[in-house]
Amino acid sequence: MTPTPWQRLPADLATAMRPRLDETVRTVAAAVTEANPVFATIGDSKVERDLHTPARVAFERFLDLVGTAEPALPPAVREVFVALGAAEAREDRGPEALLASLRTASRLMLRLACEALAGLRPVDTAELIDLSDAVTAYVDELVAASTDGFARQLREQAGEGDRRRRHLAELLLRGGSPPSVAAAAAAAAGWPALDAVVAVLLPADQARDARFRYAGDGVVLERDDHAVLLLRDGPRAARPQLTEMLRGRGAVVAPATGWAQVPEALRLADLTAALAGPQPGPVFADDHLAALGLRGEPGALAALASRRLAPLAELRPAQRAQLLATLHSWLRHWGSRAEVAAELYVHPQTVSYRLGRLRKLLGPDLDDPAARFELQLVLAFQGSRRDGDHVPE
Repeated sequence: MTPTPWQRLPADLATAMRPRLDETVRTVAAAVTEANPVFATIGDSKVERDLHTPARVAFERFLDLVGTAEPALPPAVREVFVALGAAEAREDRGPEALLASLRTASRLMLRLACEALAGLRPVDTAELIDLSDAVTAYVDELVAASTDGFARQLREQAGEGDRRRRHLAELLLRGGSPPSVAAAAAAAAGWPALDAVVAVLLPADQARDARFRYAGDGVVLERDDHAVLLLRDGPRAARPQLTEMLRGRGAVVAPATGWAQVPEALRLADLTAALAGPQPGPVFADDHLAALGLRGEPGALAALASRRLAPLAELRPAQRAQLLATLHSWLRHWGSRAEVAAELYVHPQTVSYRLGRLRKLLGPDLDDPAARFELQLVLAFQGSRRDGDHVPE
C-alpha cells in the first residue's frame, strides 16, 4: 500500500471520465439527496453550494491526481471540505448525514469510474483493485477534512456560547441593566425568556460540574473563592430537583427572584451561608429569611413578604390594605375578634367577614405557628416602614 495509490491509475481514466464530469456531479448530487432526506429540504442555492460544488471540486481533483504522487488535497481543495463540515455544524445537523453522503459519493465514484474506463477498453482485476484503493484513500481524505471543519465550528460555537453566557451572568450579577439589554443578552445565551432566576452559591471547584449539569438552563460565573450558578425558572430550578442535584456540593440557594433582583438575592445567599454554616445538603435561603429578618435585613423581610403575601397580590390596593390591617391586628390580639374590632373601629361581623376572606386566600398558613410568626414579622416590618416613610399601604 502507498499513501498515494492514485499514482498506479492508468492515464486514460482521466481521459474517459472528464467528458462525463457534469453528468457525474448531477448523478452524485441526486443520489445523495435521495439517500439523505435532510438534504431534500434545503433550497436550490444551498444544494448548489453544499452538494454540486463540493462534488465537482472532488471529482476534478481526483482526475488531476491520476498517475501522480501528489498529496490528495492541496489547501484550496481541502478548505472546500473543511467549510462543508463547518456548514453542517452551523445548520445544527450532526455529522451522520455528511459522512453518509461521502460514503454514497464514494460508491458512485467507483462505479462511474469503472464504467467510464470500461467504455474505452477492457479492464482487468488489478486495475479494479487499484481503482478501489485510490477511491477509498481519496474519500478518506475528504472525510478527514469535513470532520475537521465540523469539529472546528463546534469549538468556535462553544467558545462563543461560553462568552455569551458569561456576559449574561456578569450583567445579571452587576444589576441595573435596562430590560431590553438584559433580554437581548438572555436571547444570545440561548434563554427563550428572562423571567424568574434562582441564584446558587457554589464552591469554586464545583463550577465545571455545574456548567456541565445545567448547560442551557443555567449560566456559571467563577469568582475568586466561589462560583455563582444562575438558573432560569423551570422544572430544574424547583426545590426537589435542586435538593437532589446539589446534595453534598456545598451549595447555598438564594430565593427565586426577578432578574433585576439577582444581586440582592445573591447577597441573601451569602448571608445565609454565614448564618447556617456548612451543611451536608444544599442550604436554602428561604428557610432562613425569618432569622435574617430578625437581624434587621430588609432584603430578607422583603423576600419573606413577597412569599407570604403573594395570595393577596391581585387584590385592589384598598382591599389589600384592609385585609392586611385586619390580619396584623388579629395576629397581635391572638385571634380575638372583639379586640380587633375595637382597634380597627369596625363591627365584629366585619372582622369575621375579612377573616373568612383571609382564610380563603392564605389557607392553612393561618393555623401554622411558623407561618403566623413570619406573617407577623412581615406585617410589623411593613408597618414600621409605612410609619417611617409616611406612605399609606
